[in-house]
Parts: sequence; structure tokens; C-alpha cells
Amino acid sequence: MKVVNAVFPPAEQAAAFFSGVEDGPFVMVNLLKFKEHADYPDGSDAGLTGRDAYARHGAGVQACLAAVGGKSLYAGAVTDLMLGEVDELWDMVALAQYPSRAAMMRMIQSPDYQAIEKHRIAGLAGQLNIHTKSLRG
Repeated sequence: MKVVNAVFPPAEQAAAFFSGVEDGPFVMVNLLKFKEHADYPDGSDAGLTGRDAYARHGAGVQACLAAVGGKSLYAGAVTDLMLGEVDELWDMVALAQYPSRAAMMRMIQSPDYQAIEKHRIAGLAGQLNIHTKSLRG
């Protein structure tokens, strides 16, 4: 199995996701890998870890999720692996619930989200976003 963490999806992948069938609420599983040191383009906050920079994003994203009817369900550090095998573990898992793909798009395009995205970029080495749907109707 090939695994490639990314900070941004390729344009075609994002377009395919957001133009997909609108089928209501979903949970996005975020597998996060942090940079050792935060990397802000202006060189500020050089003493922060990537995890610290991403925590700034996480603190602000709660209001952004709420503004579109979403919510954070869980966030926790990855500590070890019980089953399976990967070359390198992710650092954190976060679950976010969205009412729709359109709501997620509104959130990431909002000025409030755009204002905090610099912390995500500064702290994140890469991630996987996995779209999930409940098996219950």
C-alpha cells in the first residue's frame, strides 16, 4: 500500500471531492504528521514545534466548524500501533463532522479559516484526510 501525506490536495483531487455526490453529513478522519519545527514564511515563532503551530490552528478551527454546522468529535496523539505495519506513524488523529461537502467548502473558503490556515501550513508536514459515512441511516 502506497501512502503519501500532503499539506494540500492536487487541484484535480479537491475538485473531484467537492463535486462528488452530495450525500449529507460525514466525518473526516485527519491523520496528521507534524514538522519538527514550525516554519512560518516570515520566520516568526521559530521556537515553536510543528505540533505547537498546528495547535494554534486547532484552537481557531472550532469556531469555523461551528459556523458551518460542523463540530470536532475527537483529537488525540498517536502513541503506538497495535495492528498492522507502517513505515512511520502519524502524530495525531482528529475527527471532524461536517453537515455536507458544501459546508466544508464554505468553511475552508471563509475569511476566519483563511486567517488561521497559516498555522496549519507552518506546523504540518503532511496528512491524510479520509471521508467517512455512517453505516447507520
